[in-house]
Amino acid sequence: MTAPPAGINAPPDRIRFTRDGASGVEAIRARFAGHAYDLHRHDDWLVGVTDRGVQDFFCRGARQRSTPGRVILIEPGEMHDGQAGNAGGFAYSMLYLPPAWLRAGLAGAPGGDPAFRATLSDDAALGGAVRAACSALAEPAGRLARDAALDAVLRLLRRHLGRPERRATAQNDAPVARRARERLHDEMDRDIGADALARAAGAADRFQLARAFRAAYGASPHAYLVQIRLLRARAMLAGGERPAAVAAACGFADQSHLGRWFRRSYGLTPAAYRACCTGVPDNGADIG
Repeated sequence: MTAPPAGINAPPDRIRFTRDGASGVEAIRARFAGHAYDLHRHDDWLVGVTDRGVQDFFCRGARQRSTPGRVILIEPGEMHDGQAGNAGGFAYSMLYLPPAWLRAGLAGAPGGDPAFRATLSDDAALGGAVRAACSALAEPAGRLARDAALDAVLRLLRRHLGRPERRATAQNDAPVARRARERLHDEMDRDIGADALARAAGAADRFQLARAFRAAYGASPHAYLVQIRLLRARAMLAGGERPAAVAAACGFADQSHLGRWFRRSYGLTPAAYRACCTGVPDNGADIG
């Protein structure tokens, strides 16, 4: 099939690539006006979502057409190509999941070898999780935030792989959650990952930790960490500390990272909150 000509208003081709060093997961956000890729294969598991336009590609012996919101699932070794399915071009977000990372995440789950049941799916939750993970890997987020985003993708992938989640057990969950909470309070300024936090809390793995923590405190470890960091940041800003110093002291990646979370939670910038509390206006050089 010949790709249609690019539309007059189609944006230029663009690829944004990010690699997470700890997990080996790679994320791509791309857009193409016409032809994208010739037939090729990957050693990784691919899970992506079409963001705009029509994504036309060959896979599993047939041409596939993915429209906005549809999820694309490709196994290691499966040959595929890519092109625009209409004159407006297309855009998509995609994660490349290393087999070793996927095996570790599925360890202990019932079932045989994992396999995708279909190439295309209308799983809106999984599509949203893929986009969120691509954003988490691309931004200066902490290790716990990246782990949480990738674990959300893995959890939603299980039914597509025929590997249900292990049966949850409540035994020892409360002490695990409590120890994890204490560790987060003690080391909120450090970039701790989900696996390290699980080991410190005595959990079997990060998945048990996530279940136990949510059951005990109504939030994921990462969401809880963000909130206690923000509470400390508010107190420091109210005391007159400057946003840049507050961001470093509270474990945010930088002043902009603090600013984004502060505005999302409280509707104003850290500098504006500091000025309201202290009556000291910002000098224009510190506006996070």
